[in-house]
Amino acid sequence: MARIYLDNAATSWPKAEAVYGAVDHYQRQLGAPAGRSSYAEASDVERMIGSCRKKIATLIGATDPFRIVFTFNGTDSLNLALHGLLRPGDHVVTTVCEHNSVLRPLRFLAQRDITTTYVPCDGHGYIDADAIREAITSKTRLIALIHASNVTGAIQSAEAVGKIAADHGVFFVLDAAQSLGHVPIDVTSLGCHLLAAPGHKGLLGPLGTGVLYIAPGVEQQLLPLRQGGTGTKSDEDRQPDSLPDRYESGNLNVPGIAGLEAGVTHVQRLGESHILAHSRALVQRLLAGLTGLPGLRLYGPPSGANRVGVVSLNVAGYDPQELAAVLDANWRIQTRAGLHCAPRMHAALGTSPSGTLRLSPGHFTTQDDIDAAIAAFAEICRG
Repeated sequence: MARIYLDNAATSWPKAEAVYGAVDHYQRQLGAPAGRSSYAEASDVERMIGSCRKKIATLIGATDPFRIVFTFNGTDSLNLALHGLLRPGDHVVTTVCEHNSVLRPLRFLAQRDITTTYVPCDGHGYIDADAIREAITSKTRLIALIHASNVTGAIQSAEAVGKIAADHGVFFVLDAAQSLGHVPIDVTSLGCHLLAAPGHKGLLGPLGTGVLYIAPGVEQQLLPLRQGGTGTKSDEDRQPDSLPDRYESGNLNVPGIAGLEAGVTHVQRLGESHILAHSRALVQRLLAGLTGLPGLRLYGPPSGANRVGVVSLNVAGYDPQELAAVLDANWRIQTRAGLHCAPRMHAALGTSPSGTLRLSPGHFTTQDDIDAAIAAFAEICRG
């Protein structure tokens, strides 16, 4: 029985064939660390890393590739943004839709006299930008927003929030874990000071890769979380101030970045508009086939709304974990069940404590895959 992978919101699979080839080429033919040597293979590595920075910068509308910092995942990027920017006495405005990669750092930072306001969402998972405006106080330093929900798929009005941040002179951090590589992004028009994302989801790179975009001037306020070797200014025992070295201490995940460069190339070749159209067509087909099945409840925006390829549901009589196991055992349909690391989102939807079953098609999901999933749910719901 063929495997049907519908867990791309966790990590994309399969990857573009070039991603596998790039990682293998690095491991077998190059093998050099980044920024540590000058022999031919090391120079090839430097060119590859530079190419990856440039392609990601182009993808998000950034003019300076050195403002793309490589991290180890989206959580790492968000921790750098939050821990690096916030100071005792600061106030943060965020939302109930956030992932634990934002919620948990903010909970930890409460020990340092940093307070947080959580703006609610509506029944479809959308935030009212005016509610974010109203939550800002004289102590607000930062707005943190998830661009697209990993539970409902709802795409938030990031540009409106960026305008609010600019009007009030506060920093704006955008979590693009579910949007980068799936929808067109321009950091200038969105007005975000920091954009965080993993490399292993929409960008099709391997696990263990992430990126953080840092807008001009923000580095003056953003403290690095690590200090150490960068391969530059090795005669000094203090951390370099130049980008990206200020935030890239220690050896980079070079085989991962090699795969990421190939993944970003694939995304650029397809075009994000094409990718978004493919995703929306699959989601519309999925929602149309699931709507009306007895005992099945869908969460999030309606079909055709502003959303990414994430669909959450429950079926009466099944715990989400049990439902996921049934789908895998009987049809080899692979999904994710539970709270999806977004406990406040599930509390808002009324799906706590069990959460939901989540289906997330990706770049390589076909209409046949979607039809097979619909048929499986029809059998479960009527059986």
